[in-house]
Amino acid sequence: MTLHTVLIANRGEIAVRIARAARDLGIRSVAVYSEPDVGALHTRVADEAYALPGSTSAQTYMNIPALLDIAARVGADCLHPGYGFLSENADFARAVTTAGLTWIGPDPETIDTLGDKMAARQLAESVGAPLAPGTSEPLTSWEQARDFAAEHGLPVVVKAAFGGGGRGLKIVTREDGLGAVEDAFASAGREAGSAFGRTECFIEKFLEKPRHVEAQVLADRHGHVSVVGLRDCSTQRRFQKLVEEAPAPFLTGGQRRQITEGARSICAAAGYVGAGTVEFIVADDGTVSFLEVNTRVQVEHPVTEVTSGVDIVAEQFRIAAGEPLSWIAAGGATDPETSGHAFEFRINAEDVANGFVPCPGTVDRFEVPTGPGVRVDAGVVPGSRVPGFYDSMLGKLIVWGPTREVALRRARAALDEFRVSGVRTVLPFHRSIVREPAFVAADGNFGIYTDWVDTCWSPSSAVAGAGNGDKVEDAYVERTEISVEIDGRLHRVGIPAGALGAVTVAAEAPGAPGAVTVGAGSVGTGAPGAGSPVPSPFAGTVVEWKVADGAQVSEGETVVTVEAMKMERAVTAPAAGTLQIIRDAGDTVASGQPLAVIVEESARR
Repeated sequence: MTLHTVLIANRGEIAVRIARAARDLGIRSVAVYSEPDVGALHTRVADEAYALPGSTSAQTYMNIPALLDIAARVGADCLHPGYGFLSENADFARAVTTAGLTWIGPDPETIDTLGDKMAARQLAESVGAPLAPGTSEPLTSWEQARDFAAEHGLPVVVKAAFGGGGRGLKIVTREDGLGAVEDAFASAGREAGSAFGRTECFIEKFLEKPRHVEAQVLADRHGHVSVVGLRDCSTQRRFQKLVEEAPAPFLTGGQRRQITEGARSICAAAGYVGAGTVEFIVADDGTVSFLEVNTRVQVEHPVTEVTSGVDIVAEQFRIAAGEPLSWIAAGGATDPETSGHAFEFRINAEDVANGFVPCPGTVDRFEVPTGPGVRVDAGVVPGSRVPGFYDSMLGKLIVWGPTREVALRRARAALDEFRVSGVRTVLPFHRSIVREPAFVAADGNFGIYTDWVDTCWSPSSAVAGAGNGDKVEDAYVERTEISVEIDGRLHRVGIPAGALGAVTVAAEAPGAPGAVTVGAGSVGTGAPGAGSPVPSPFAGTVVEWKVADGAQVSEGETVVTVEAMKMERAVTAPAAGTLQIIRDAGDTVASGQPLAVIVEESARR
């Protein structure tokens, strides 16, 4: 290995993962951090850590001059961008190489081609990959999007050309109607602009009840383009992944070949080098359609690692150093053999009882499961702060088994053992989904598709899965287990922590960081004395008011958009009446804080 010092231009779980892979290879690792990340786990795992200047927002980690300055000061000879932030920014890759560092990723020209979803679509078409109807050039106005939808019919999907991770992707359904295209176009561009710095959008016909299946590719500079494995990532909320599994189950041999060889052909034609993911949609009728290429390591790479035996991050370093893929150098086949089955569960700081709203705060307790086939990649420990500026993911639980059925049994046990407090997490969702018939698919009839969670799952499922009561909030009640012996048999009984006189867990206390309470009762000081409050669904920033101060609104009408952790949420009017705005666009607000009040006609008399 010719590389000796890597600057990790990222934070959280992926920065921890890269630092540990570098350690295995004998490479010195250097982390960076913003003010809210002082003392974060990635700064402790890396050999050294340096502060980034500027604000405390996500833009701190996108400060190219500051990153290159730190790289020069510490004598780094390579830079790993992780995922998100600048990982798919070709200008950053060029700046890194111009500064004399090795960029651990594909060439900037490849990022330009494949990171632009329209150019990627054109390339996929040239190699014969199947494609749904769509535009191959950027849209210059929302009217163009509306005209496409009128011609091809709803549903359609508006995509930011430089989006990713579900950001900058908006679906317009038949129920929404053509009038919703304008808002979808504006929101997709705005989200992508905030997260990736580019706002261009295009539009495609949306394939109904689609599965999301992707191919993990590794390619070296010796002409080897390997498809390491296929993954299913269909379990999503708002088109951001929650659960992934490998290999992708319940595909026909023909579908597997289309995806595998389509991915290989696209990457070979693009001259791809490094780790990348080629994503496809598999529609309800069996149609396979190319979606996009992610020119970076994916969040879900561990499920492919544990089923293929390939350390994907280590291979990224080897490829960047000019070495061939390790298993091919050892005489193996182009594509490694896979073994067993694995699931990955993203442990996000989100409240499933209240629409998966982000829950920044401080992690008080973080107890991970153990056992055969269990792996946890985390970016936090007890005491870690979860800022509201960044992605909500705390870590990932990866569970492997020799078969899908065994992996599911192990996953249920591991999820039941996992304990997090201080912030609410998606664990109640995960505990329910691994018991959901559509997901388990014991009869081979896999019923999960990309908007299944949004349309078919309800928080009450989490309660049923947990077995902890009959109210949605019961899924988050901290329970203390005690042992009781009855007639010589030991029983484990879980009771609410407060019932034993213990201090109630902070995350469950009203007004605590993990608690999300909306409605009139959540209005804090400064709320007007009359009218119905319009509370913020989570701690975040007011993005845009859809109606003017003093306007008449209808109950259920969208009045404002709020953003947190790179996620936008539309807020609707709880009643009809006159809107009185309290918080302006750009203001930072707390969870449950009133954004406005609606004065009903009866109150005005």
